[in-house]
Amino acid sequence: MHRFFYLFVLLLASTLAPAAPPVRTIVTTDGEIDDVDSFIRLLLYANEFELEGLVYSSSMWHYKGDGKGTTMTSEMEMTREMYGERTDLRWPGEQWMQELIQAYGEVYPVLSTHADGFPTADHLLSLVKVGNIEFEGEMEHDTEGSDFIRDRLLDEADPRPIYLQVWGGTNTIARALKSIEETYADTPEWPAIYERVSDKAIIYTVMDQDATYRNYVASQWKDIRVLYNYRQFAALAYSWQSTVPPALQPWLEGTFMGEHIINNHGPLTAGYYSYGDGKKQAGDDEHIHGDPTRLDSAQWGSFKPYDFISEGDSPAFLHLVDVGLDNLEHPGWGGWGGRLVATDSTNRRWEDGPAARDYNPFTATYESVYAQTRWLPELQRDFAARADWCVMPYADANHPPVVAMEGETRISVTPRQKLMLQARASDPDGDELHYHWWQYGEVGTYPGEAMVILNKEEARVTVPGDIEPGQTIHLILEVTDGGSPSLTRYARVVLTGAGK
Repeated sequence: MHRFFYLFVLLLASTLAPAAPPVRTIVTTDGEIDDVDSFIRLLLYANEFELEGLVYSSSMWHYKGDGKGTTMTSEMEMTREMYGERTDLRWPGEQWMQELIQAYGEVYPVLSTHADGFPTADHLLSLVKVGNIEFEGEMEHDTEGSDFIRDRLLDEADPRPIYLQVWGGTNTIARALKSIEETYADTPEWPAIYERVSDKAIIYTVMDQDATYRNYVASQWKDIRVLYNYRQFAALAYSWQSTVPPALQPWLEGTFMGEHIINNHGPLTAGYYSYGDGKKQAGDDEHIHGDPTRLDSAQWGSFKPYDFISEGDSPAFLHLVDVGLDNLEHPGWGGWGGRLVATDSTNRRWEDGPAARDYNPFTATYESVYAQTRWLPELQRDFAARADWCVMPYADANHPPVVAMEGETRISVTPRQKLMLQARASDPDGDELHYHWWQYGEVGTYPGEAMVILNKEEARVTVPGDIEPGQTIHLILEVTDGGSPSLTRYARVVLTGAGK
């Protein structure tokens, strides 16, 4: 009966909203310990998008060297001052992704029973490539990884966009683009190829971790769309104790992380790096976080065993997870990957600058980082549920509710118009559902509040009398189930003023 109910819910969901084609993505990573932790979470969400490549790359913090004693000095001021001239820097090797994928393969038989779409370990292993790793910013030479990215961008058989996630430097992606330019720039095909590649590539970068974007991509490929996360990732980074409000920090502390994610959930999450866990990453002599004798002398604060260290790159793929917030096509609308606002009229570059600040009720100030922090409880509960999926049979674990709106979700309205918004929600586990409607004021352009009367799935809305043509009001429905850990999914309705 339980499995039949689950299938019924899936059928209901498919009738409410047609399934979107999977989002394509390639990950480039320098292998820092926070990349490792982001990668583990990524694997638990590997059914939510179409992983097309997993590419080792270098950065200002990690590079292998050429083995010939060649030295380099960083182009990035911070790294140059910290490390000076080096032959190599904190390189973690080119096997850690394969090792974690092998662990994923061990939990796959159980994990894959909880949702469709999880790729096999063998498939994921076939996606691992070595890109430009010898030095920070090295993009002079074609590599297996750069060729792989190049070929995906040139492939005419599948015109869907590819999100190129940058967890380290942009150099391997830059090399792929440079290879395309060198091959076609002086040919009649160049204008069409430039346009096609520019339309296909979407770069999501967490900081600038080498100079190849500013030195090459920004000038030679100015029409490629870029999502630039410079601030908001701090909610999931090393400095989280100084950016996450104390009331939300328990979601990152060892009591939660150790019990609900790291321990007793199989070999994949057992590989997750945390404070005081006794682990040491090969190749990185600055990975001291696991030393239980150094918890009170860590660079970023004072910690307890199993406390979260960092997943600074996770926003890059959390942006791709469809939880009902419609942020993929509208990065400025906000979602589990934070909120990035367009910086130009062509919507080619989005950033998390001052225009992306959300109101932090814990500090009573507007902060850019809070656009990521605000989702932390839901993110962590969802992570914990996915960890459960690694070891629990379907009937014993929790699964997210299914939420959809009846009727239109983009509505043109007039002043003082009255609306009835009706949602449908169901839960694959038969859990009780809890509803919460709220207005995402920072995203909408109407400066005030709409009058909303709530009744579970229903919201009776009175449009403000002073709404101007073109002004928007964003209303979010959160539906949270009564399972353990409780899981949340959303629907968004956008009202746009049509004039008086």
